[in-house]
Amino acid sequence: MRINARAASAAGLAVVLLGVASCGTSSSGNGSGNGSGNGSDDKATLTLYNAQHEDLMALMVADFTKATGIKVNVRNGEDFELGNQLVQEGTASPADVFVTENSPAMTLVDSKGLFAKVADTTLAQVPPQFAPADKNWVGFAARSTVFAYNPAQVKAGALPTSIMDLAKPQWKGKVGISAAGADFQAIVSAVLSLKGETATAAWLKGLKDNTKVYQDNGPVMKAVNTGDVQSGVIYHYYWYKDQAESGTNSKNVKLMFFGNHDPGAFLSISGAGVIKSSKHQAEAQQLVRYLNSPAGQKVLSDSKALEYPIGNGAAANKVLKPLTELSPPIVDVAKLNGPKVVQLMQQAGLL
Repeated sequence: MRINARAASAAGLAVVLLGVASCGTSSSGNGSGNGSGNGSDDKATLTLYNAQHEDLMALMVADFTKATGIKVNVRNGEDFELGNQLVQEGTASPADVFVTENSPAMTLVDSKGLFAKVADTTLAQVPPQFAPADKNWVGFAARSTVFAYNPAQVKAGALPTSIMDLAKPQWKGKVGISAAGADFQAIVSAVLSLKGETATAAWLKGLKDNTKVYQDNGPVMKAVNTGDVQSGVIYHYYWYKDQAESGTNSKNVKLMFFGNHDPGAFLSISGAGVIKSSKHQAEAQQLVRYLNSPAGQKVLSDSKALEYPIGNGAAANKVLKPLTELSPPIVDVAKLNGPKVVQLMQQAGLL
């Protein structure tokens, strides 16, 4: 997750990625074109509201354009920043496709009836738990919640057995979080879905007493590395990406995967959906289908993003702990409630 969505500037969102257009015909067997067959100039140009990592989506969009000749204008922002913008724009939105880092913003847009149904062929490319029952959006990537700790300060025998333990008095002042970030709020959303409102409110109250708050997951990991705080809750790829680069900010950090279907083993799903008011439905469906297709998933796996591909048969980067070993909880992606989480966190004094 990047900077807190509320602090982002909407005025600086527009980034245009014009991929390499192929010179083939503008119509394909899966309805990618809308022109007369005279080349890529006849194809639609899509507008993508992107809240995923910019570098990852740049790679995926470029590969999609190379394969189809369909250009994509990318407007980058944060999950709820762009989600709320879509709600405000309604049927007048220029967006054709919406992509997020975390799924609660997808649920927000879906609740306003702004998504078209995702094609069955796209849904069939991922296990059913990675899409809501209404079939209005679909997942294409995942990130695992992890407990990052400094082994010089937290001994193996003192590690928590559940993320819920972090609200206990013995963790006072020992845990770093990025409370305002959509990443951590998605984790809280999983706790809410699995434990209920009363237990979540009590847990958040304990976190308010116990945690140090940082701007983002990266600073949380750095603080654990320097010993400013003993531990933190982050997503897995922050550590793996730093290790793949220089290890400067993670050399004194170890990761613990909670497992055992604990809320702390939550897998956050990046989602994609077609905007119902889009004038380019076939092309928009094709872009969403590409993201969790074998081709799109390979781009994700081969990238430096180090997120998990979730397509059927897709292989994650070999440096990652296998997805099959994570034992995440079963969470209904349609019930990850962002607005309610914000309310509870405000009541706890974390926001």
